[in-house]
Order: sequence, then C-alpha cells, then structure tokens
Amino acid sequence: MTQKTITFDDATIEKLFGNEAADYENIDRLREYYFKSKIYSRVTADLPLRIIVGHKGVGKSALIRYAMHEDYMNGTLPILIKPDDVVEVAKSNVDFLQRIKDWKTGLSQVIGKKALEDFGIGDNATLQIFTQPGGKLLNLIHDSISGFLQKTGVNIGPTKESIARRFLEKKKIRVYIDDLDRGWAARKDEINRISALLSAILDMCTEYPGLQFRVALRSDVYFLYRTSDESTDKTEGSVVWFSWTNHEILVLLAKRVETYFGRTTPDELEKLPQRDLAKFLLPVMEERFHGAGKWENAPIHRILMTLIRRRPRDLVKLCSLAARHAHERGQSKIYTEDFEAIFEEYSQGRSQDTFNEYKSELPQIQRLIEGMRPTAKEVKEGKGWIYSTDALNKKIANICQQGSFTFSSGTKATPKELAQFLYKINFLIARKDYDSDGLIERRYFEENRYISSEFRDFGYDWEIHPAFRKHLQPENIFSLSRFIALSAD
Repeated sequence: MTQKTITFDDATIEKLFGNEAADYENIDRLREYYFKSKIYSRVTADLPLRIIVGHKGVGKSALIRYAMHEDYMNGTLPILIKPDDVVEVAKSNVDFLQRIKDWKTGLSQVIGKKALEDFGIGDNATLQIFTQPGGKLLNLIHDSISGFLQKTGVNIGPTKESIARRFLEKKKIRVYIDDLDRGWAARKDEINRISALLSAILDMCTEYPGLQFRVALRSDVYFLYRTSDESTDKTEGSVVWFSWTNHEILVLLAKRVETYFGRTTPDELEKLPQRDLAKFLLPVMEERFHGAGKWENAPIHRILMTLIRRRPRDLVKLCSLAARHAHERGQSKIYTEDFEAIFEEYSQGRSQDTFNEYKSELPQIQRLIEGMRPTAKEVKEGKGWIYSTDALNKKIANICQQGSFTFSSGTKATPKELAQFLYKINFLIARKDYDSDGLIERRYFEENRYISSEFRDFGYDWEIHPAFRKHLQPENIFSLSRFIALSAD
C-alpha cells in the first residue's frame, strides 16, 4: 500500500493524534482508536458502583464516552449527568442527612427525565411524575417506556427500540456522572456536597436493583473527600484508580497512527514489545532522537514516555505541538528539531495546567512550584532536580521561610505536607537509579500512594518531573536531552 503524504494542518493533527478533550472528539474516530486498558473492564464490570479516580488528562471522559457507546450497542440504557444537570441539587449547606435526601430526589428526577427524553417521551405530564416523592424510579421509567412503545405509529429507530425493549426485559440503567469537579474550589462545603452525593448513590444502588452508577472524580477531589471523615470508607471498595503504564500509552499512540491510515491493528497489539510498537510511528516521526546528551540516538518513543506524566492528554499535546512546528517548516514528518523547538512551550503549558488544577487546594501553588527552581549554586554543581528526602525537606523549608503556605482548609502546611502534596500532583516522582544500564525507575503517586509516608523511608529519591523543568529553567544553557535520564520501558 502506498503511504500517503501527511500535511500537518490543524484538522489532520486532531484526526491523527486525537482531541485534547474527549468531550469534543468525533465518536466514530474515538471508536477507531480507543484502546481498552486494563482499567476498562474494571470500570464496566456488572457492579452497582464504580468511582473512577484519576488526574485530569488520563482519559476519564473518553472512557465514559466509549463505555456509553458500548452500553447502547449491548442494549443497556446509559444516562450521562453533567454539572449543569445538577447545579441546584443539594446546593444548600444544610443537615448532612437532608443533603443526602436532596441528592436522592434530585438524581431521581434527572435520571427519569433523561431516560424518557432520550426516547422522545418529553411531555410535561409524563415528566412530572419524577418530581413527586415516593414511587420506584425504575418502575416508573419502565411503565412510561412500555406504554410509549405500545402506541401505534411510534418509530424511534431500531437501535433505540432495541435498547428500550432490552431495558423493559432487564430493567437496567447505567448512570455516568462526569466532570463534577468543574469549578472545584476545595471548600469544606463542596467536600461535604460530594460526600453526600456518594452516600445518596450508595442508598440508591440498594433501593433500586438494576440501577448502576459510574462517577468520575479528579484524584485531588477524591483525596479530600476520602480524608474528610470516617464514613467515607464505605465507598473505598468501589474505587478504580485510573492510571496508565508507558507501554499502554505507546499502544494507544500506535493504534491512533495505524487507524488514521486506515489500517487494521494486529490482534493483542498490547503484547508486542515496545521496539515493535515504535515501528508503527515511523510514518509520522523519525525513529531516533539526534540531539546531544543522554538522549543521543535514543528511540523517539522513549523520549515521549519520559516527558509525559502517564497521561494521554500530555501525549496529544506534545505530538500536536511538534507536528505544528514540522508544518511550519514544510515537513511531512516530525523530526528531532521539532520536538526540541517546542519543549519549553510544552513545559510551560503543563505548569499552567497544574496551577489551574490545584490552586483550589493550595492557593499559593505557583509560588511553591516556582520556588523549586534550581539555585545558581545547584546549577553550578549540576544539581537541583533530584533530592534525597532530607534534601527535599530542606529545599521546601527554605521556600517556606519566604512565606508560609496554607491549604484551602485553613491548615498551615508543613514542609513534609508540601512534599507529599507535590508528589500527589505529579510534580515530584519517586526515583531509583539502575547503575548497570543508566536507566531509572520512576514511580507515580497512583502506583504507590504511601511512598511519601512521614513514618517510613522507602529508599527512593525525589525528582522534579521532566515535564516541568523547561518552565523552571528555560535558559539556553539548560537542555532536557543533556541532563535527563530516560525512563525504563
């Protein structure tokens, strides 16, 4: 098959690498390239409740969109609830039990209305039944849909009719709640509202067999909820931590490239070694990195995996920026100089994303992160990016001397708490060196949430993630490829 030449205009870049926000991704394109990681089957298991916890950009919304599509195809009735649907529900900071009751009433109304409106049953008289107290939610939906289908002349299409008849048979609805952390400010009242929501969902799963919930939460939101009071342990068994391995992200990229060219990817693509997966990238980027330093002649895919924070969105941004630079140079392939040219912009973007994402929990986050910039002495000694636990605590203590830090809860932060916070948000990663081959092991918060415990030393050093370094030290004398070791495969 003749390889078509790529023109890296914006439309092509999005079709090739994907949209940064899954909400706006074309569903047909998403279906082509979506890779079901090991997390997918856990989220879609036939269980009442799954709480999907992960950082922004890991693909929670993409998973939900794909899972909803499969629900439709399998005859399960999926309902998507977004913040606008429940903006006024349980908003008042009242008694906690009353707030749970308000959530149950509000969710019942939203679920009922969305279920019927999806089939074109939207007259006010029918929808009014969900505003009344009492009654069984699934029975009401069942009776409404059954009566609607019995009417003569009704035509809702074969797919929706199949879903409707399957629902009438099994009475199963799967409710997806996404993006609830939009505008999150980490206030006590907001934590209380999330806690009441999850308590209400637990009650509804018990009251209405056949009703299932999938709730997506940012990791920092879940962390604050989980540590808010002792009753939150009831949901711990339903949590699915959404994370990726570098290998899985490389599979995802290979699948995107292959499907863009209209080729069918091999069965069990994820079982191929990385050197074979990297061959799928050759039509769009050169095979090896030709810069100087520790990255010299390294496979390009290893560079990509080192710079991203195991988030697919990081990969989309990195590849898209490099592709645009290649387009400016009139190239139909991404080369080393294209990646080198955009490292600073990529790093600044990841820093700004982090400021925006976590300032609700620590308002002075920008001052803390920019305070981690290497000093002139550290630069001279070739240090400043990797710290022992003691050195890290001293570094942060020095930053605190210039002004204390206070969490949104009102608690003054200690240096150890700030170190744990930086680890939790992926600014810091745990690191071990392997002297034999020059490779290093990097471990993220999602993999071991207790490495940074105040009470034990796990033998790891702490490293500022490579994604942030060009923002902290943009000077020409600093080169990512010269100073940063590559991650192990």
